[in-house]
Amino acid sequence: MRLAIDAMGGDYAPREVVRGAVAARDLLVQDEIILVGDETALRQELRATGAPLDRLSIVHATQVVGMAEPPVEAVRRKPDSSMRRAMELMRGEEADAVISAGNTGAFVADAHMVMKRLPGIRRPGISVVLPTFYGPVVLIDVGANVDSRPVHLLQYGVMASVYSRKVIGIEKPRVGILSIGEEGEKGNDLAREARELLSRARVNFCGNAEGRGIFNGRFDVVVCDGFVGNIVLKCVEAMAGSLFQTIMQQVKALPPEVKVKLVPILGDLQRRHDAEEYGGAPLLGVEGIVIICHGNSKARAITNAFRVASTFARQQVNRMIVEEVAQAGGADA
Repeated sequence: MRLAIDAMGGDYAPREVVRGAVAARDLLVQDEIILVGDETALRQELRATGAPLDRLSIVHATQVVGMAEPPVEAVRRKPDSSMRRAMELMRGEEADAVISAGNTGAFVADAHMVMKRLPGIRRPGISVVLPTFYGPVVLIDVGANVDSRPVHLLQYGVMASVYSRKVIGIEKPRVGILSIGEEGEKGNDLAREARELLSRARVNFCGNAEGRGIFNGRFDVVVCDGFVGNIVLKCVEAMAGSLFQTIMQQVKALPPEVKVKLVPILGDLQRRHDAEEYGGAPLLGVEGIVIICHGNSKARAITNAFRVASTFARQQVNRMIVEEVAQAGGADA
């Protein structure tokens, strides 16, 4: 597989991106890594790693999309940006997947402009994996579309179910739709109508998921519109960060003999609930493979994004999405 990355995108680019790419090259021994960005800067970072350059190549790009730039404006004004050039490699079949930790809005806009939707897909959706005590939960959509129709949520459920099976490794994902109560009549029109469509689809639909249902072990996939999903995601991220910060602050006040025992345990707990382990958020429903990393991703997250992209390609997730969405119906609704 040929996996391309916007090597200039993200808070810690290009250094952490290059380091993550080098580690991914060593992990994915059959794949080629393509770094897209300023060639001089990338060669300097590669030299700093001391790594051999086999299965690593550079495609030069003269522009970089800033993290705070308005997405549509950035896409129009910067046709030679590193993320656009990476996306064009995939369109030209010179890459099988594209990864970026850069401006999410611009990256999604580039994907919509450069790549086609998969056959039958009405709107692509961004899915994220949330670590929980009971295992990973896929939440879709978290911001690709803030105004959705029931058929879009139906397709999100089907696509995320395929992703959960083939990439996360859950044999029969339990799918729920996010609502304000477990009862079928609860929720707004969008949730109720989408629930009806999902209940007839060939997925393991398990009903309404309240907010707590994301974390109580009852669901493996939770579906919602992008407006709600983005709010949920950012609330969860902030709450998790605040919780660990509070715990560590309390630990500092403990006697040294207690602290020395607790710190390794808490460190392991934090790693187990670290979303970086799951390698970014795929934009499901577009031709090719588009993986969106958090802007503050460091080398470990980048490496895992490459791992996810490679698994996505080898498991032929897009082919299965097309087949299962066609079986679910609603493509022309």
